[in-house]
Parts: sequence; structure tokens; C-alpha cells
Amino acid sequence: MPINIWGWAAPSETVNINFKNKDYTVKTDTDGNWKLELPAMSTGGPFSMTLKASNTITIDDIMLGDVWLCSGQSNMELPMSRVSPKYPEEIDSANNPDIRYFEVPQTYYFNAPKKDLKGGKWEKVSPGKIAHFSAVAYFFAKNLNAEYNIPIGLINSSLGGSPAEAWISEDALKQFPHYYEEAQKFKDSNLIKEIEKGDQDRIRDWYQKLNLNDIGLAKNYKASTVDASAWEAMNIPGYWADTDLGNKNGSVWFKKQVNIPENWINKPVKLILGRIVDADSVFVNGTFVGNTTYQYPPRRYEIPENVLKEGENNITIRVINESGRGGFVNDKPYKLVLDDQEIDLKGDWKYKLGAEMPFLKGQTFIRWKPLGLYNAMIAPLKNFGIKGTIWYQGESNVDSAGEYQELFTTLIKDWRAKWQQGDFPFLYVQLANFLAAKDMPGDSDWARLRDAQLKTLSVPNTGMAVAIDIGEWNDIHALNKKDVGDRLAQAAKNIAYGENVVPGGPVFDSYSKKGNEIIISFKNVGDGLVAKDGNLAYFEIAGKDQKFVWATAKIEGDKVIVSSPEVTDPIAVRYGWADNPESANLYNKEGFPASPFRSDDW
Repeated sequence: MPINIWGWAAPSETVNINFKNKDYTVKTDTDGNWKLELPAMSTGGPFSMTLKASNTITIDDIMLGDVWLCSGQSNMELPMSRVSPKYPEEIDSANNPDIRYFEVPQTYYFNAPKKDLKGGKWEKVSPGKIAHFSAVAYFFAKNLNAEYNIPIGLINSSLGGSPAEAWISEDALKQFPHYYEEAQKFKDSNLIKEIEKGDQDRIRDWYQKLNLNDIGLAKNYKASTVDASAWEAMNIPGYWADTDLGNKNGSVWFKKQVNIPENWINKPVKLILGRIVDADSVFVNGTFVGNTTYQYPPRRYEIPENVLKEGENNITIRVINESGRGGFVNDKPYKLVLDDQEIDLKGDWKYKLGAEMPFLKGQTFIRWKPLGLYNAMIAPLKNFGIKGTIWYQGESNVDSAGEYQELFTTLIKDWRAKWQQGDFPFLYVQLANFLAAKDMPGDSDWARLRDAQLKTLSVPNTGMAVAIDIGEWNDIHALNKKDVGDRLAQAAKNIAYGENVVPGGPVFDSYSKKGNEIIISFKNVGDGLVAKDGNLAYFEIAGKDQKFVWATAKIEGDKVIVSSPEVTDPIAVRYGWADNPESANLYNKEGFPASPFRSDDW
């Protein structure tokens, strides 16, 4: 495609550009803006570009290739460092100058679309840089680069926790009056300052009072010499709401004595503490070894080499919980690690309340408000020619899943209109399985959001990567990001690169009835349907009473036949309809999972 080059200079100034031994000239407008369209060129590089006006700028190491805009919330933002336990060799051996990565500074602005970013730079894949690259985007690019042997550029414009409405332009938001009106409100910078100051004062006062009243700070509970034998015992992992302490907010101190063998002394020992709700500070033998200020990151601490001693050692954790159930997330690792040796830290710990505090209302996340991220993090990019977009978002819209299809469709059309590149490919990830699995059929906001994402495939040139089998019930940030990136790349090969390949897993197409059976037809069948690891599971049907029951399902050719002796006249069928349908196992023979779906609109 033609290549846009743009920038700023003095009003009515001539800018001369030399690229690949050809000269180009453009003149700025009365405001000093200039833009030049270079002809389409073959992929390759590196090249240099020289720009001359009243000054001269030379840009080296330029690649020509396919650039993908990567956006969404935390699962797109999540860097390789967070998934490093799953992909250590990937990080250690990373070296690919054909993959380039640009991270858009995270900021917001409500008053008007920004023309430029306040920072950012292109970086190559290397061991020293890859740790902060988006894991999903990196694996996506690696797959495509290996397949087509062309440079792949990634522009990561994402922000954890952000809802879809934050990424939509002002004119498109008018379709959603409640979001449009909220965006207008935040054009008042004084209001933003007032809210931010109120939040800061309230949170500061809460923590000051907590620290003032915490007997653990006053009595130096972090010290290894503190006698905790009279403290209560709690089984970790778990939540103190389930103990005699009850569901209290504030600070709770935990202690455990651990026997360390001689061969561990003066070695680089890792302390793995799963995930803790909300914040923690950790001490080993009275020495501070690390802290984390909110609940989502995995706790991975390095113990300094001179801290551990042979024999009995003390680990002390101060946990602060602002609201909800405080404690240690289940089904996570809690251990000390030295090379291939481990010491399990699960089991009884001693605990004692430091200070009880009232519920702390969270801060107002102004950066998530409608319009702000579009203006600051998307609008400045719209001149940049892109191959397409990959998108991982939806968790923050689960509570309003009913409007998500319209909202998401608006976003896609909005971006395409702003880029003026036609219907460029827009590929996205369907929400992964999350939260505790349930034994009985029931409704689910997560399922409804996935359904909205599925229905968005009706928008031309879109593709969806199903992730229903690679989530983690106890972690919204599942580690498996390679399969996510590879599945997005599979969709890209079909939609963006025109390959005759199945773009993903089976997708519900239609159904018919025969007696007490429902016969389901699918798209993306590929070489055929398969049940992975046993008989088909997680299908449910309902009759006119709209009460869903588990059903028996079997594959016949390219269709699935579903029935239940409890429903003689079925009128609706669902598959994978739950927050976490952990036994859903319909795939195509290419190895891609079927999307959850429903035939009803109840």
C-alpha cells in the first residue's frame, strides 16, 4: 500500500525527503502540517530516510513490512515478563530484527483528538527488550514473520482495565448518549483535578490511619524474633474471611518457619507467593525482599544471597486488603525455588490482625472514561498505514454485555472510517474461560459477552480467536499467550493474507429439529469435527419452559446431534454457556476449539 510520511515544520515551509535514493518534496500548510504519500514498495530493509527543511533529520534502520495495530485492555498489554515462567527460553533466545515494536504512551485526553504522541520508539526483538513487549502481539508477529518471511511491525496501544467506550471517537459515541454525555463532563479539567484530589486525599488518609493503628508495625512483627506461637493458624492458600477472623478489611500479618538445607545458603533463591489480595510486603528473617501493591500480578521475589541461613528461617507477610475477601488465591504456586529444588510453603501459617479498617472505595479511573483513550492513543496513529488490527478486550464490559455487540461494531467501523483504508482486517480474541466452574446449567455475563463477540463476526473482514480452553479459573491474566497469538495469526492468514486455511474453530451456523433432537450445523469445520478427550460435553437444551438441562451430544459428519430425555420438544440449544465451561471439548481436526454459542435470544 502507499506509505504515509507526515510531520510538522514552519508554516509554508518546503520539506525535502530522500528515501531509497529517490527525492520527494512537500510543502506545509499555513499551520505547519505536512503529509506525503510515498508509492507502495516491496518489503525489506533496513533503509535510511533524510528529511531537510530549516534543519535536517536522518532516520536509520527503517523496515518495510506489515504493521499491525494491537489494542485492548490488560490481556493485550500483558508483557512477556509476566508470562516468563511459561516461556523462559523464548525470552532468553529472542533475537529477530525483522519484528519491530512500538509502545504508545498510556494517557488520555477528552477535549479533542491529539495529533501526536508524547513519546515512544521502535524497538527490535532482543533479550534486552522483549520483556516489556506485549506477549500476545509478539507471538502473533513471530508466527506471521516465520510464515511469510516479511518484517512485522507492532504498534501496541492498549491499557489495562479499559472498556471499549474509552477507545471510540466523539462522533461515533453519539450513538450511545450515556457515554457521550459522560465524555463531555470530563472535558472540564477542573473536575478531573477535583476528583483526583478527592481520591488521593481519601486513599492517603485511609493508609495513614491503617499504618498508625497497625500493631504489627508498632511491635515490629516483621522481625524473625517475634514469637507467633500464640497466633491463630490459617491454611494457605485461602482467605481469612473463612477463618474466625471473618471478612475484615485492613492489615493481617502472616508468619511461617521454614527449614532451609545447607546447600541453599548463599544461593539465588526465588520466593513464589502465587497471588495475594490485595497488597503485600514480604520479609525473610526480618529483611524486606519485595512488595506488590495490587492483586493481579504474580508474586515472584528474589531473596538476597546473604539472607537465608541453614536451619530455621522466618517468612513474614503483611497483607493489606481494601475491600472484599483478603488472602491468598487458590491453585497458585507457593514455594521457595533453587534451580530444580523446591520447598512447599502451602499449609499452616500463623496469622494476626494488624488493624481493622472500613471498606476503602476505589479510585476513580478517569483514564477509562469514554473517548479519552481514543483521543490520546488512537487518533495520533490514523495516518500510519496498517495491515490490520488485533484486539483483546471485553473483560471490563462484562457487566453490560447486552450492549457490547453494538459498541464493539461501532468501534470497528469508527476506526476503519478514521484510517480511510477501507475494511482493513480486524481480528480479536474472544474472552477466555474464567472464574469457578459450575455443575449445573445457568446464565453467565461472561458467556453473554462472548456471544456478543461471536455475533460481531457479521462485520465484514473480521476474525475471532477462541480462547475458551486456555484461560485460568483463578487468574484473569492467563499465562498462555502463545496459543492466543497463534490463533490470531491463523485468522490473519485467511482474512488478511488470503490463504485458503480454516481461520479458527467451529462456529455455530444454524440448527434444525428432528423429533426430540436438535441438529447443529457449523462453519469452519475444516477437515471435520472432533471431541477432544472423551465424549462431547457442555451442550444443553431447553423446551418451551426455557429451562436448560445438560444434553447428550454426538458428532455425525459435519453436524452435532443433541438431545436429552428430559426435553421431548427442544426449542433451543447452548454450548459452553458459562463463565468457565472447563469441559467444553468440541474442536475441528485442525485443533481449534469451537466458539461457545446459543440459538436462543432469551
